[in-house]
Amino acid sequence: MAESIQATRTRRVAPMVAVACLVVGLSAARPSAHDIPADVFIQMFVRPAGDRLTVLVRLPLAAMRDFNFPTREGALLLDLRDPARLDAILHEAARLWIVPALGIDEDGVALTAPNVTSVRVSLPSDRSFTDFDEARAHLRGPPLPADTLMPWNQALFDLEIAYPIGSEQARLAIDPRVARFGLRVVTVLRVLLPGHSERVFQFMGDPGRIVLDPRWHQAALRFVRLGFDHILDGIDHLLFLFCLVIPLRRFRSLVIVVTAFTVAHSITLFSAAFGYAPDALWFPPLVETLIAVSIVYMAIENIVIAIAARTPRSSVLSPGSSVRSSFLGAGSAVPRPASLRRRWVVAFAFGLVHGFGFSFALQETLQFAGRHLVASLLAFNVGVELGQLLVLLLLVPLLALAFRYVVPERVGIIILSALVAHTAWHWMVERGSTLGEYAWVLPGLAVFASPAGVLMVAVAVIGVAWLARRRTR
Repeated sequence: MAESIQATRTRRVAPMVAVACLVVGLSAARPSAHDIPADVFIQMFVRPAGDRLTVLVRLPLAAMRDFNFPTREGALLLDLRDPARLDAILHEAARLWIVPALGIDEDGVALTAPNVTSVRVSLPSDRSFTDFDEARAHLRGPPLPADTLMPWNQALFDLEIAYPIGSEQARLAIDPRVARFGLRVVTVLRVLLPGHSERVFQFMGDPGRIVLDPRWHQAALRFVRLGFDHILDGIDHLLFLFCLVIPLRRFRSLVIVVTAFTVAHSITLFSAAFGYAPDALWFPPLVETLIAVSIVYMAIENIVIAIAARTPRSSVLSPGSSVRSSFLGAGSAVPRPASLRRRWVVAFAFGLVHGFGFSFALQETLQFAGRHLVASLLAFNVGVELGQLLVLLLLVPLLALAFRYVVPERVGIIILSALVAHTAWHWMVERGSTLGEYAWVLPGLAVFASPAGVLMVAVAVIGVAWLARRRTR
């Protein structure tokens, strides 16, 4: 009886399994129009001329999801035998996907009523988008022959869009929202403005609003925001600043130390921006490793100072002392040894390293500075300092409250510094292992002959001499 029931169930389930396998097989045979491409490469040209702005765009046809393009030969090859039908689908894709993603404005007013003048598909081997005139001639040329055999998911989608503008001298900006075209979207944007040489932008995802020819204050505002966001997002820079502040919360001392750190990272930031930094592949991981080393060093120094301190009972914060007095330096439980009085020297030395770290964040962003490189670098520094000031304004009172009501100052310094040292030690080990993957050879005299190399050697020599002098004393 049990065997009969089992056989009946098997006969009922078998057709369902066969139908499921057939559906899966058919779906695998035809690529889904809703699949998100992994890598999408977009090429764009923007050129204003008279009262017309011309935009040329090239991207993979597979990035146009929600469209079923005509196919043949098992739904794998693009069907070019009905050009009118294909042209209608391409125009619809341009209207629904490309035009809304560009976001172009003139003097802050969004451009409307664009006209999609040309659309076509191209072979993946086509190289016409290396030049504006060649790309436009290609778009206006004859379409591919109807018997062309090309997989639909390898075809390129080219189009030309015309916008009416008031003047070619107007301030134009573009806000590309292209990240939705793929999992990883890289865009190369070439801008040809009247009276200027071609300017090339390269970015990943959505870069935000790009002013094609920014004024100095527009570029400065962008980089102030960038510097402010970078210092708040850079946990390693914040931990270094935290280590500087933990035992040193007097207003005058903080100003000296933070100023030394600012001046130092400004020197290397400007040096890297103007090309006076090593461009070897091992240099970025070296800098990242040294940043972790700087945090470990500062944390360990804080612990040593706190353990070695011998404080009279009268110097401990009394219950009636205020947080403000602690911020100004009155009533600090940990005395100020010589190492703290000279902390600005350490902050300056490590600030040179952190400046190279800041420069890595600017490598892809300086292209948006236009002709205002110096103003943008200064603005970035201003943003960094504003971020540091905000952190200090929040951190110093919180530390004063914690050392007054939660834990004694010396114990608090040891605990906090130990936690930071533990975190930074793991960073140092991980980054050091990454650095060790590079084939180490002598960098050569060319590296040390550069201004940045001379500066690094000078700082190293001064640091060794200073430590030897302290040891002798």
